[in-house]
Amino acid sequence: MTEVRFYHLERQSQDQVLPMLIAKALGGGKRIVVKTSGDAETEQLNEHLWTYHPDSFLPHGSKKDGNAAMQPVWLTAKDENPNDADVLILTHGSVTEIAKDFSLCCEMLDGRDESAVKEARTRWKSYAEAGHKVTYWKQSERGWEEKTGK
Repeated sequence: MTEVRFYHLERQSQDQVLPMLIAKALGGGKRIVVKTSGDAETEQLNEHLWTYHPDSFLPHGSKKDGNAAMQPVWLTAKDENPNDADVLILTHGSVTEIAKDFSLCCEMLDGRDESAVKEARTRWKSYAEAGHKVTYWKQSERGWEEKTGK
């Protein structure tokens, strides 16, 4: 079954954390799909990954760029896996019906948004009931820490 990790963002924004998460997965030889909440977010993220740090490069593409199968990181608002990715990252409350197609699914959760937290709790329960291994990660002063419980 897929491991599902909830990343509870409190100290940094998704724009700060996402490039680091992508870089870590790429460094481990993984291919990634980042599912966004819509086409506008996909294009904003596409631009952000080109400019977030002047000394870094994260190879990625979206439907605007084409060649999905060749992209190590695919940005999309669709529930798809056109680049045969190992890792799925869900942003801004996007949801998936194909978590089972990945070895790892990461949900980015804005801890300052109570409705997002409530919706994530519902998804946590659904993942657990489907037999996925579900873990919860929270930002602390020392970095990311796995927490027990929701």
